Amino acid sequence: MSVVLIDYGSGNLRSAAKAFERAVAEAGLSDSVTVTADPELVRKADRIVLPGVGAFADCKAGLDALPGMRTALDEAVLTAGKPFLGICVGMQLLASWGREHGDHQGLGWIDGEVVPLDPADSALKVPHMGWNELDFTPGSHPLLDGLVPGQHAYFVHSYRFAAADAAHVLATVEYGGPIAAVVGRDNIVGTQFHPEKSQATGLAVITNFLRWRP
Repeated sequence: MSVVLIDYGSGNLRSAAKAFERAVAEAGLSDSVTVTADPELVRKADRIVLPGVGAFADCKAGLDALPGMRTALDEAVLTAGKPFLGICVGMQLLASWGREHGDHQGLGWIDGEVVPLDPADSALKVPHMGWNELDFTPGSHPLLDGLVPGQHAYFVHSYRFAAADAAHVLATVEYGGPIAAVVGRDNIVGTQFHPEKSQATGLAVITNFLRWRP
């Protein structure tokens, strides 16, 4: 099985790739992990990961700047139904729109928009940065298998995914109100937190993704 992490100039690829390689090794899997900007490798991959660090518009522009990548993604994820994981801004790009510094169109794979964090508690700082507890219903999705509510994950973000359908929010985090921590539908999932920085919790999420058969 091949896992590709898309390199579109967004950064954080090395640590994400290392986390996937570690998960493969510790779970005794035979998956190959490749970082690539080649749409043909994405089209042929068994699993696809879109990391992301930075501003929504910059990340979307970086993805759009790769010739043939959007077509390859649509074919692999939407047509062929291959498992897809978006991380942080990679998860936010799943939305219909991003509202960071203007209005910017996303992939539109999960209906919703990415809007500024506005915690009800004015003492909470933006960006939301650090370890926070995940809240979800055990058994609700294979990505969360083996985890328990209250496990900590590492967040760094100033915007949040506001899903149009609450059923697409698989886990939340409390930060002056509930914020989407994991979103998903069908063969598509995304985490607002960074699994590659979330130690045991993140490793479990990555391993679950590698084993997921949507």
